[in-house]
Amino acid sequence: MTQQDDSFLADWAVHSRFGAVEGTNGVERQAASEADGQQRKWFARLLESHGFTVQRDAIGNQFGLLELVPGAPYVLTGSHMDSQPTAGRFDGAYGVMASAHACFRVADELRACGERPRFNLAVVNWFNEEGSRFKPSMMGSSVFTGKMPLTDALATRDPHGVSVRDALDAIDERGGYEGPEVASYAEIHVQQGRSMEQEGVTIGLVNATWGAHKFEFRITGEQAHSGSTLMEDRQDALLGAARLIVAARELVDEFEPGILHTACGEINVYPNSPVVVASEVQLLFDLRSPSSEALDAAYARVMETVERVRREDRVGIEVVAEHSWGQNPYPEDGVELAREVAEELGLTHDRVMTVAGHDSTNMKDRAPTVMLFVPSVDGVSHNLKEFTRDEDLLAGVDHLTGVVRRLAQGALVD
Repeated sequence: MTQQDDSFLADWAVHSRFGAVEGTNGVERQAASEADGQQRKWFARLLESHGFTVQRDAIGNQFGLLELVPGAPYVLTGSHMDSQPTAGRFDGAYGVMASAHACFRVADELRACGERPRFNLAVVNWFNEEGSRFKPSMMGSSVFTGKMPLTDALATRDPHGVSVRDALDAIDERGGYEGPEVASYAEIHVQQGRSMEQEGVTIGLVNATWGAHKFEFRITGEQAHSGSTLMEDRQDALLGAARLIVAARELVDEFEPGILHTACGEINVYPNSPVVVASEVQLLFDLRSPSSEALDAAYARVMETVERVRREDRVGIEVVAEHSWGQNPYPEDGVELAREVAEELGLTHDRVMTVAGHDSTNMKDRAPTVMLFVPSVDGVSHNLKEFTRDEDLLAGVDHLTGVVRRLAQGALVD
């Protein structure tokens, strides 16, 4: 193991303590929480110790900037450090730490040889990629790329009524930086699936993202006594929500195996009393597919189910929010660049699609982009047991370093 490897693993071990869940290997550090603020301050000090200047923009994206060529654009690389509630320590955070160390290595190489790159280097920690405390997900990169208005993002409130603006101000992470001019973007992430581990692949060359359609439903009924009210008189919002939840799972069986994933990941019931028929339910409903045709067909079937539940259970169902993206390829020249670097390093590699959304989903529409994966053990994700082996973490840093080195020299831009 090299000194550079030891340095990465040491920093990774320190970072993993922020928001650590006692008795587990996981963390809880949702966006703009106290734990998120602590890790951000520590990460800023780490970047500054390697000569980077740290800036925050108006939505709390954290940038570490190293200007090697005055006035030139930046090669930007990173991911996110916020987590789901009681989640794994690798999701997102590995990508930020790997990006930092890849840039440290490239910068040290350039200083040692006196070479002048074409572009500067920048590391980013995107705000609220997970979307667990504040919806929607990928908020920071959505604002940065102009896909979500800043005013809407700052006004978004968590379940306790705290706005993004106030939460960021509480940890002193809302800044005035307008963001770097980006020449190209690279991101590395743990796979959050098991195909790479099963097939013995060390580096995943992400060539496309699954499409997704997310709904927030509001189901409304009539509050009533859960014991005395006649069954035929009830307008039970929770019953309507339950029918949608079951329909989400049954919908999968109408398609070829593996072509559709569905989930209902969050439910809020009012008044949530043991003796009251629910009058309102908020339900998150999620469709994902690599096929645009399958996603469209699933959407149509969901709307048919909504109409049936409205009619049969006499409840109101309203779509109060939607968030979607289509199946979309990553730039082929970025995939090829990543393949060449993997070949040079002797790392096993293969093309792979991403089911989960990532900040690169937004960035690839703005700048030449490379998206990479390293394996996840058993595909466990959003779980305290999430794990990736040290040798795969280190291989990913080596590979990303090679990619960043090429990007700094002008690859994908010429």
